Amino acid sequence: MNTQHLAFGHFEFIAENGCLFRDNRPVAIGARGASLLAALLSAQGGVVSKSALMDAVWPGLTVEESNLSVQIAALRKLLGAASDGSEWIVTVPRVGYRFSGPVESRTGAAESGWHAQTSSMPAIAVLPFENLGGDAERQYLADGITDDLIMALVRFRWFRVASRGASFTRKDGSRDPQSIARELGVDFLVDGAIRYTRDQIRISVHLADAVKGATVWSEYYDLQVAEVFAVQDAIAERIAAAVEPELLLRHGLQMAPHTGNITAWNLVRQGTFNFHKVTQPTHLVARRFFREAAELDPMLPEAQIWRARVNAGLIGYGWTDNPAADGKEGLDAALRAIYLDARNPYSHYALAIVSAYTGRADQAILAAERSIELGSSFALGYLVFGMARLFSGDAAGARQPLARGLELNPHDPQNGVWFSLLMLALFFSGDVEGALETGRTAQKARPDWPALLRIQACCHMAAGHREQARRFAAAASDLPEAAGDALGPFRDGNKEWATRLDELLREAEF
Repeated sequence: MNTQHLAFGHFEFIAENGCLFRDNRPVAIGARGASLLAALLSAQGGVVSKSALMDAVWPGLTVEESNLSVQIAALRKLLGAASDGSEWIVTVPRVGYRFSGPVESRTGAAESGWHAQTSSMPAIAVLPFENLGGDAERQYLADGITDDLIMALVRFRWFRVASRGASFTRKDGSRDPQSIARELGVDFLVDGAIRYTRDQIRISVHLADAVKGATVWSEYYDLQVAEVFAVQDAIAERIAAAVEPELLLRHGLQMAPHTGNITAWNLVRQGTFNFHKVTQPTHLVARRFFREAAELDPMLPEAQIWRARVNAGLIGYGWTDNPAADGKEGLDAALRAIYLDARNPYSHYALAIVSAYTGRADQAILAAERSIELGSSFALGYLVFGMARLFSGDAAGARQPLARGLELNPHDPQNGVWFSLLMLALFFSGDVEGALETGRTAQKARPDWPALLRIQACCHMAAGHREQARRFAAAASDLPEAAGDALGPFRDGNKEWATRLDELLREAEF
């Protein structure tokens, strides 16, 4: 399967993923600009009415015509003049616009073929930024900048990016680049620090080739605190250009800029800081931050992404008194995130995880597939894809994506759930030994997760290991019970499997 590249002047545009290149270098074109350019180019020099363009850029919404004028002006400025000095986009009075100039159609390799070659791609990890001021109240900002940079780099599909969980295991450990690179399986490392002085903040960034033990690039940014929201995009772009320039000739994914509301951005960062602690109180605190950010800035996609994720978590862990209302809030937020930033894999992940916990497995599968298409190293996309497959009764189809997600993200704060799902997928697809082996790995990572111990007890019982089964069942009973194990949709959608587990567990307990 091939993809279509449209070339004009010094530019090349890939309509399928909205990537724009000038002289083989990526150009940061926003989601609306990409939609507008795609509609104009697809008309092959014909006139496109204003209403058709507005439908393409703002589907399903009623907006003022002045918004279209603003987007046209921004796109003209981005493209500049053609070689003969004329405009690429011509206004047709009282009708609409047309694209002027020759456009050549070329054929490029499909993404699926490229995805199959990810093992040869450079891999990069972003280490947690240091908070040099030592102010504990500012720690969320250092962590937030790290999170933002990871999310930004995932969008560049010519890298494999280590997951947040893998990166944050190095937060308080050795900073030796070569040992870290070996442990994380990466070629390049990004680290940095932040330092406050009154209303100023300095952000230092360092990119190292860990294999060669050499510095590739370093920079620092002196900013007003109110300017911090913009820095992660600039850093990510510099790193992308420094690591493997020749890869920019073929692939890319533009970065979605922040809307500019620093207060809303700050609220999201504080929310994510609480979210990753994975307790009922911190999830509820995080949701308050995300809701406030979304209300303050309805155009900020991150606020919607995290609002969807936190509602899914509250439902999954049984930390809500009103799962129907929280599910609706999560779905609304996820769909809004996709509208605001449709090329962000996290937007589609948000829809997938909420769908999985609101009984919409088919929708979850489609959203998860899209998130992986947008970021081939996106661990959460693989994990939720496997989850949705398992919830829908496809244990065999769940195995590979769950294993791949855990390979990419072995230290996720919620890996008790992911390991549980992989064990169940292996067990119910007939690989009891594989499930037990995964259980041994899982126990090292999460010895405090009762669901994992109970699944292991069931697997041992099925394999005829009665004593081991009893030992695991007893160990699970000795642990404090969480409000939920996030496996409710698995049990609800697969009654026979749930009954089988209950029977095995009862045998193990007697």
